Amino acid sequence: MLDGVSLDQLRTFIAAVDEGSFSAAARKLNRVQSAVSGWVNSLEAQIGVVLFDRTGRFPKLTQEGVLLLADARNIVSGVDTLKARAKLMSSGLEAELSVVVDVFFPTAAITEAAKAFAIQFPLTPLRLFVEGLGAGYQPVLDGRCSLGILGSLPVAFPSLVSERLGEIPLVMVAAPSHPLASFGHRIPRRELVKHVQLVLTDRSELMTGRDYGVLSPSTWRLADLSTKYAFLKDCVGWGSMPLHMVEQDIVAGTLVVLGVDDMPRTGFMLTMSAFHPASAPPGPAGRWFIDHLKAWSGDAYPDGERL
Repeated sequence: MLDGVSLDQLRTFIAAVDEGSFSAAARKLNRVQSAVSGWVNSLEAQIGVVLFDRTGRFPKLTQEGVLLLADARNIVSGVDTLKARAKLMSSGLEAELSVVVDVFFPTAAITEAAKAFAIQFPLTPLRLFVEGLGAGYQPVLDGRCSLGILGSLPVAFPSLVSERLGEIPLVMVAAPSHPLASFGHRIPRRELVKHVQLVLTDRSELMTGRDYGVLSPSTWRLADLSTKYAFLKDCVGWGSMPLHMVEQDIVAGTLVVLGVDDMPRTGFMLTMSAFHPASAPPGPAGRWFIDHLKAWSGDAYPDGERL
């Protein structure tokens, strides 16, 4: 009866293979050799397969035994992982950490944090989602994500608690061949409205009826930041971008910073914060993730000017 197979039988089977003999397995398991032989014999009887060829001096795996050894290892490893994960969960560690990250947040920071997280919490799955504007808040509000690394919006979310992480500069840019790039002085708003502004659209309904950073009545709304970046470089329009994404283009001259009235050339500072429901504060993994991003922002930009 396969349902009667025990972990002791499987562990004994694996030990006999790893140690090379039943007597060596008995020493490792601190049992008498007859007990080890009995466990293996009963396992073979229950599954109806001969695992070892016993005709030689030492037992040798049969072809069937080789195939079933991998299954036995997977089962024992899975149970060991289950026990370890359950122990961690009983101590308060999250079963998994689900995080939604603002599309403007530096990917390098999240990549570094994810790698460090895997080392710090090897048994805790990390689920990452990338969204922009209100679509980043929605998963936290409806409980799909326990944590949000998000930019500030001109909307109040009373059910959420925030912790400031740092600031990201957003700069107005255009291709060097764009008419606005030829201005040798500050660009008045009356000139901006003559040209198409590329705007990141909100995939949620939280910002319905509100425009964030829109200066021109003529807009093309794009669903993702990479498309907006490509359109900017191809002179489709002008618009804002996080500085860390376009710094190399500005240096290379493939994008030009626009000196817009009422906005410093160094960019508009977008505050990034960690958000979580007030009723569900982060556990050890979430707390570590927040603190790690705080440390990263300080190390990456010690002058405190930007992330």
